[in-house]
Amino acid sequence: MKVKIVAADSMGVRSMATFIEACGVTVGLDLGAAIAPRRYGLPPHDVEWRRLYEALDKAESLVRESDVIVLTHYHYDHYLRDNPELYYNKTLIVKDYSRNINASQRFRGYMFLLKTGLKDRARILIGDNNVFKIGDLTVELSKPVWHGEPGTKVGRVLMVRVTCEGESLIFTSDVQGPADPEALTILEGWSTPRPSIAIVGGPPTYFSGKVVSVESVEMGLRGLASFMRKAKPEMLILDHHLLRDLNYKSHIREHEEIARELNVKLQTAAEYEGRPIEQLEARRRELWRK
Repeated sequence: MKVKIVAADSMGVRSMATFIEACGVTVGLDLGAAIAPRRYGLPPHDVEWRRLYEALDKAESLVRESDVIVLTHYHYDHYLRDNPELYYNKTLIVKDYSRNINASQRFRGYMFLLKTGLKDRARILIGDNNVFKIGDLTVELSKPVWHGEPGTKVGRVLMVRVTCEGESLIFTSDVQGPADPEALTILEGWSTPRPSIAIVGGPPTYFSGKVVSVESVEMGLRGLASFMRKAKPEMLILDHHLLRDLNYKSHIREHEEIARELNVKLQTAAEYEGRPIEQLEARRRELWRK
């Protein structure tokens, strides 16, 4: 199984864009990217805009290459909302835009799939709690789980497991840990076969006690530790919301110790891709000073 992470927060943009080649099938997971319109009261710096355009170019190219594209939810950093024509004649496995979804994502799903006419120009499959066989490849989607703590106004997302010839990859999307006990139960149920790679969105520690409660962030960190102990992935790629915190390392000391104990290779998406970590959003103040 070949896995490429196209863009991520450790690579300068908001994203978890991933591309997989396995069993003769190419799968794009959440191929999109965005940047924060404001951080520290400041707009994006030119460096951030350059990284975004680079990320979007790569995402567009890999949408064209993908046999199957998965959209776990409708936040704008997870799909290319302005280019529905890229998805024409593609197979899309998507979050149901009519059920178990908040109002904002329902509207975005409607606009992207129906209003643009994409639903009539592509093969749309509802992913929620479904399993799809594409040749020898299996793509398994979870039931809708919370985007963070249970009951969050941000809504629900899907998690993904891709399996090929006994090798599996887990992609958690925006579960933020997970902080949702139901999401953790599903992930722990996916521990056999042992995942080769787990790509996990960490909790938003930079929002702790502000936009998100301290307890919610702690739930996410505890959920992540529990998942690591149960699933023991060979490699854990930890990124997304967590990397918006310049001090993210201080929150995952326990997880680094667990990784050492269990022989789990823990790293960011940038490190996985052999690139330097670029926390551009978290460094926006510094970028503007320069």
